[in-house]
Amino acid sequence: MIRSEKKRPIWAPRVRQDRIRRLYETDAKGIYDAGLIDDVGYSLLARCQSFIAANEAIQGIAVCPCCDRRVKHAKRREELLHCDNCGWELTWGEYFKTIQHKQLSGAEPVLKQFREFVKGFATARTSREKVFLIDRLLHGFHWYYKTNGPTRPVAVSLIEGRMREVVAFLDSLSYSEKSTPGTTQHFEEWDKNIEVNREWYPSRGEPRRGPPDLPIRTRHAPDAHCASVDE
Repeated sequence: MIRSEKKRPIWAPRVRQDRIRRLYETDAKGIYDAGLIDDVGYSLLARCQSFIAANEAIQGIAVCPCCDRRVKHAKRREELLHCDNCGWELTWGEYFKTIQHKQLSGAEPVLKQFREFVKGFATARTSREKVFLIDRLLHGFHWYYKTNGPTRPVAVSLIEGRMREVVAFLDSLSYSEKSTPGTTQHFEEWDKNIEVNREWYPSRGEPRRGPPDLPIRTRHAPDAHCASVDE
């Protein structure tokens, strides 16, 4: 087998805001656009898979970017990772650089949410079920183990933008009485969790109290072309 040296892993990118916005706009009209749902859903699934794989690599089990074989390592920067299956090699330091500053790290509660989405979306049969799973994922949170309370939203690892931009974007999404059942409840829980640490999110402005009037239109979210930089 041809030996592939120095190839670096490529991680699935965070999803563009405009694609997600279109999904919510059509859902609020009671329309299930199967193509759009799958486009957004499988992009999120790929991102979740990359997030899971990156965290496994940080814990000592890297994925060979040539053949997907697992490569165990001791997390030493100068250690040479070697795939016995295809001959690929790269130092852990170089491998780790591909993970840094890409919103690809999180604790077990976040990994659990991402694993549940990967498993659930891959087996979902209806558009309604898929939209429900997408919405639940995007409104999830990191949790602090000492207080069992919410910290930052997991969406910052899934959607393009700085944290304040992602929060403002999710605040601005459309809902109506025609939206997929369960999505407004997800938002109401999201709203409560955001308010716990409201001082972290100056972009929110005045406190928002759920979605009282449907369809919702809130403050304008940042443009989708805003720079995607980790905070």
